[in-house]
Amino acid sequence: MTLSVGTPPTSPGALARARGFPRIRYMGSKYRLLPHLEQVFDDLGGTTAVDAFSGSGVVSYLLKAQGFQVTTNDFLNFPTVIARASVANSVEMLDPETIDQICGPPADDRDFIQSTFDGLYFTHEDRQFLDSAWSHIDRLSGYKQDLAIAALVLSAARKQPRGVFTFTDSTRYADGRRDLQLPLREHFRERAAAYNSTVFDNGLQNTARRGDVFDVPDTSPDIVYLDPPYAPPRDDNDYIKRYHFLEGLSVYWRGVTIMEDTKTKKLEKRFTPFAYKKTIEDALVRTFEHFKDADSIVLSYSSNAIPDAPRILDLLRTVKSSVDIRSIEHKYHFGTHSAATRREASEHLFIGRNA
Repeated sequence: MTLSVGTPPTSPGALARARGFPRIRYMGSKYRLLPHLEQVFDDLGGTTAVDAFSGSGVVSYLLKAQGFQVTTNDFLNFPTVIARASVANSVEMLDPETIDQICGPPADDRDFIQSTFDGLYFTHEDRQFLDSAWSHIDRLSGYKQDLAIAALVLSAARKQPRGVFTFTDSTRYADGRRDLQLPLREHFRERAAAYNSTVFDNGLQNTARRGDVFDVPDTSPDIVYLDPPYAPPRDDNDYIKRYHFLEGLSVYWRGVTIMEDTKTKKLEKRFTPFAYKKTIEDALVRTFEHFKDADSIVLSYSSNAIPDAPRILDLLRTVKSSVDIRSIEHKYHFGTHSAATRREASEHLFIGRNA
């Protein structure tokens, strides 16, 4: 059964809180779908939820605001840090003294970012600040460190035109917006305050993990939300290519390999079966099977992607006896270059339950 969804009713508390979540430009982000997701989760009910591809973190945060005990997962580090700072964290905040210290003189003479990315992405002063900020962040621990890294990552994403790091000439997209002119040090102060405002206690123990979706241990929650990378018929959905700087920044490039022969100094690509036409169906089948014991599986998928809706229905019905589709019309972008697909599309929400 297919349901075309208009504007759903909203519950002011959870939805309003989620709409205030710090916004990062992220491929496939679900900020605009929050009212629809809030309605679906509310209709399904329950007390426990898994967000298996947490991405920007906003859906995990919505679930937390709705009163679920949330487990988040992502295969990249910077989304995991964001989820730890805002979903797993219930009480810690960055105090004004710590923010001032991070924005003040450096604690040591490190210059990795200044030297490695000389002439790329940001001004010399901004690159100096990133090194200096990390000289202080390295001395933090726990959720305070997560908050600081999340604020630094969002600062870099906001300052970089279009939020992606696939090009080196940032002046091409300089349009005078405040975010592009504000020094990273000032960005950080604002982003730190924004992440501080996300901190609240829903009375439950929420967790954030980094790893393969097939290794997520909580396989029988009330709701599993799946928002995997979509396999486009053309272009690509390579998150590392687009967000390599944010991923490197979140670990200060420790334990990652920079491809020195690339102009953008990107990181080595990490394989995911969700990215390719030849492997996407098997990846979805394995994911559905992994979470077959969950009461409900909610899958977000675009009509522009492969496989199509009828095929996904068939696949999801192998583990859930009742599957509905809710289709939401909105503009969805594949890719970031001039040849990428940009057109009105449907965001399908597949809702699988046991009858």
